[in-house]
Amino acid sequence: MTDIKTVFDARELRNALGFFATGVAIVSCVGPSGEALAATISSFNSVSLDPPLVLFSLAKSAKSLPAWEAASHYAISILHGDQAELSNRFARASPDKWNGIHHHQGVATNIAMIPNALAWFECESYAVNDGGDHVIFIGRVLSLQHRTHADRNPLVFFGGRYRKLASEIENVPVDDGLWPHGW
Repeated sequence: MTDIKTVFDARELRNALGFFATGVAIVSCVGPSGEALAATISSFNSVSLDPPLVLFSLAKSAKSLPAWEAASHYAISILHGDQAELSNRFARASPDKWNGIHHHQGVATNIAMIPNALAWFECESYAVNDGGDHVIFIGRVLSLQHRTHADRNPLVFFGGRYRKLASEIENVPVDDGLWPHGW
C-alpha cells in the first residue's frame, strides 16, 4: 500500500528522495586565494548537449560557498565504486582534504581532479541560480575524459548508503530515441 503524504517534514522528504539512486562525484575549483577547494556531490545532472551543460548544487550553509560562487571554472570527477572513502573525506569541511591525494590537473582548467575516477568534466561557469537551501551551478563543459576499459563500476548512493551496481539488465535495449527525454 502507498502512504500518500501531503504534509511532511524535511526528514520524510529526504527519506523519500533516498529512493532515487544517484551517482557520487567530487567537484573542485580554485578559491580566490589560490586554494584547491572540493566537495562531494550527488546532485550532478546533464542539462544540455548543445551547448554542453551540466549542473551540480551546494548547500547555502557551506562555509566555502562564496568562493564557489566566485569561481570561473570547476572540475567534476565521477567516482568509481571503490572510492567511497574519498567521498566521505571530501564530504566533510576540512582544509586538509587534498593531503596525500596524488591528483591530476585538468588540461583545460588546471584544476585538481580525483585520480582513478570514472570520468572527469572541466567546466567554465555558465550560470549560478537560487535553489532554495542550495545554490545551483551550471557549467559549460570545456573538456572531458573517461575510462575506456572494462572496470567502469560507479559509486552509487541509495537509501542513505553507498552501493555498487550489480549487473546490467540483459535483453532490455535502451531506445536511444527516447532516453533521456529524446536526446
